[in-house]
Amino acid sequence: MPIYDRPTKALMQDFARERLKPGQQFHKREAVAWFREHYPKIRPATVGLHVEGMAVNNPSFRRNHSNIKPDRGFDLFYKLGPGVFRLWDQHSDGPPAYGHEVADGDEPSEVAPADDDHEVGIDPGGREFAFERDLRNYLSRNLSVLEEGLRLYEDEDREFNGIEFPVGGRFIDILAIDRDGNFVVIELKVSRGYDRVVGQLLRYMAWISSKLAGGKKVRGMIVASDITEDLKLATSLIEGVRLWQYRLSFQVDPVSF
Repeated sequence: MPIYDRPTKALMQDFARERLKPGQQFHKREAVAWFREHYPKIRPATVGLHVEGMAVNNPSFRRNHSNIKPDRGFDLFYKLGPGVFRLWDQHSDGPPAYGHEVADGDEPSEVAPADDDHEVGIDPGGREFAFERDLRNYLSRNLSVLEEGLRLYEDEDREFNGIEFPVGGRFIDILAIDRDGNFVVIELKVSRGYDRVVGQLLRYMAWISSKLAGGKKVRGMIVASDITEDLKLATSLIEGVRLWQYRLSFQVDPVSF
């Protein structure tokens, strides 16, 4: 439920009316500062999620959130670059992106479809997912295979979730909450997991700890089809980081008539 009498997306409209003119560029941090002044109970991370999600040309983010639909109040901004936006011009910027639409220059392999009925890509050998998006989609709906009680993070309004969660210009594959309310950062590698992913994971964990966790614990998980010895060694002395190696199997059975 919204913390205030209106949801964050409606309050974002107030920010736009008060601070922005057509064509005026602004940085995401300006929206965060405005909310801190007027609606301090809303987390900066939630504000950032809304700015990203309300940018009509941000399909790689919007596609992860099935509630972003026409006439739902999400079409407000136009993204110019990392953290930089302006108001959406309906006449010159083109229509908003929803669902399975892919904008020019968008990379399909990095985007998770919003529905549950897409085909999952599996490599010819049947040992791993063909695309990271498919591994991400599967785990986001089946987090209990990693840990009982694990669930996808949702913001205060339950408008946005932890799939490709934005952190300082980068994105966490999956941000989850455990049964005790602590945060779990999950990084995915569709094939082999190398030790260099450790630095990436720790950076994300530190961001969540300082910007979002509010005193809650932050743990990390790395999921890959092949965990290297270097990765095992690199994480052996890091408390709160677990490694998971996934395997796919495929079976067919005859049907009796």
